[in-house]
Amino acid sequence: MESEHMARKKAYEIGELDQYLFGQGTHYEIYKKLGAHLVKDGKKEGVYFAVWAPNAKTVSVVGDFNEWDVTANPMQREEPVGIYTCFVPGVKKDALYKFCIETQKGEYLFKADPFANYAELRPGTASKVTDIGNLKWTDKTWMEKRETWRHTESPMSIYEAHIGSWKRHPGQDEDGFYTYREFAHEATAYMKEMGYTHIELMGIAEYPFDGSWGYQVTGYYAPTSRYGTPQDFAYMINYFHRNKIGVILDWVPAHFPRDAHGLADFDGTPTFEYADTRKGEHPDWGTKIFDYSKKEVQNFLIGNALFWMEHYHVDGLRVDAVASMLYLDYGKQDGQWVANKYGGNQNLEAIEFFKHLNSVVLGRNKGAVMIAEESTAWPKVTDKPENDGLGFSMKWNMGWMHDFTEYMKLDPYFRKGCHNQMTFASSYAYSEKYILVLSHDEVVHLKCSMINKMPGLGFDKFANLKAGYAFMMGHPGKKLLFMGQDFAQLREWSEARELDWYLLGEEYHQYLQNFTKDLLHLYKKNKAMYELDSVPAGFEWVNADDGDRSIFSFIRHSEENKKNLLFVCNFTPMARDDYRVGVPRRKQYKLILNSDEKKYGGKGEERPLVYKAVKGECDGRPFSFAYKLPPYGVAVFEF
Repeated sequence: MESEHMARKKAYEIGELDQYLFGQGTHYEIYKKLGAHLVKDGKKEGVYFAVWAPNAKTVSVVGDFNEWDVTANPMQREEPVGIYTCFVPGVKKDALYKFCIETQKGEYLFKADPFANYAELRPGTASKVTDIGNLKWTDKTWMEKRETWRHTESPMSIYEAHIGSWKRHPGQDEDGFYTYREFAHEATAYMKEMGYTHIELMGIAEYPFDGSWGYQVTGYYAPTSRYGTPQDFAYMINYFHRNKIGVILDWVPAHFPRDAHGLADFDGTPTFEYADTRKGEHPDWGTKIFDYSKKEVQNFLIGNALFWMEHYHVDGLRVDAVASMLYLDYGKQDGQWVANKYGGNQNLEAIEFFKHLNSVVLGRNKGAVMIAEESTAWPKVTDKPENDGLGFSMKWNMGWMHDFTEYMKLDPYFRKGCHNQMTFASSYAYSEKYILVLSHDEVVHLKCSMINKMPGLGFDKFANLKAGYAFMMGHPGKKLLFMGQDFAQLREWSEARELDWYLLGEEYHQYLQNFTKDLLHLYKKNKAMYELDSVPAGFEWVNADDGDRSIFSFIRHSEENKKNLLFVCNFTPMARDDYRVGVPRRKQYKLILNSDEKKYGGKGEERPLVYKAVKGECDGRPFSFAYKLPPYGVAVFEF
């Protein structure tokens, strides 16, 4: 009789195979089955609800369609993995619902749906029935191109943005947020003008508290309702793609909040998190840690990564707080953590999880990227799982970011003693595939905005920042700037207000924006800047040791060794009228970027555009040419 019952299952229902794959951790499209789905049962239309709650005593679905009555729609338990299901006729799109879970202790918990595709606007915490089955896509050209796109030899200049605080509408409603659609149009226009290739969006998956910036997720499968519907979200991605902009989402598989409606103690027991609090909690963050040893939890997370990439066409995920997942003692004192079976501090389950995640996600989505925010020197983050790597495409270069910002903060007089802070990163630049980041994390919590990290007053601050950005653009690694940094936002970033766009009415800010824009276009246009980014042949120091004058000179090579670029950056306010730079060949060197131009706030002194190298040793090279280097001067030459 049982097998007969099983055979009669409808396509949308949870069947034996679904349970088996979910229990194995390999049901990669589990989101199509769990959650709330509008379906037809014979002639009846309604919603099929399914939720994993293995240790619940009973589960029912409650919502505005049954007056939140816990007895109205009980759910049936499906064995062996403990999924509860029911069909409720008459429930329509946009209905609000939660799962009422009776625990083994007889308590009642009201939980949002972990697989919901939409949620009501905060402070409400209910899930919302929606249909994301037929989203409108017109980005076929982009998606086809993506399959053959390779991040290692392509330009990537990422604009990191937080939708809620990029721009706001004055006085319309209490938040004044731009919708996904409005943001798509405005941000695209801005990014195209500036020359960015990708946008990275903070805080998209549904979260309750604005101040967490989206890093405390309660709805992993729902784009936040703050900025519109799932359809609006898909419109935004589609629009970016139509305008040749790639989309990266921040993704948080490291931890989740304790909110009563969220994943914590989901069925009255630690369902998604480790049961042992020494493994299952972050003392510093007050959050729960996913239990990577459970196949169903792995499935929940890997299915989620695939959901954003395959269902919503997202091009990459930046995985937050990877280090906190890899180390069992991350942010913990002695006695607060448990060693692995070998007595070490590595979380062996998280390592296996990453290998599984990255090989599936990147194996199924050619040309997509997985980016690790990993702040330690963990080996082989971007190596293949078969070489015992974690399998990420790239990682954030936090070491470079730290050394760079510490150097830039110094009074120029003291820079000569710390010259190696700027050159050190080139010694490990090829150990992983890197992105150089100046992210939101560098401009919050009293760390100052980028411009206010710079020494000196007025002109000096801007001149320092220009030299810093030029060095960053020339250095090996992809690039990431957080919104506002490209026009020298003065205040620290806050999620509660828009960027200070009015600053662009002041000439210094305009000059810096002009300079950043030209740097970004230079980067995107010149193969030498990105083609050989991850191999030593792409970068060569001319002089890495000119500490006394705090000048750095280096060459970026293209694959064909044509249109190579020579960078010279002066990090002091001293003019070097007698400066000479050593070069490899007796050729003409064409000046293509000069920070002293008037449009960048320089003096605009007339100078030749072409420089002929002459015989005569300099910087250990056979040829050289002279160039009058202004205070904080940057010059880029093509040869």
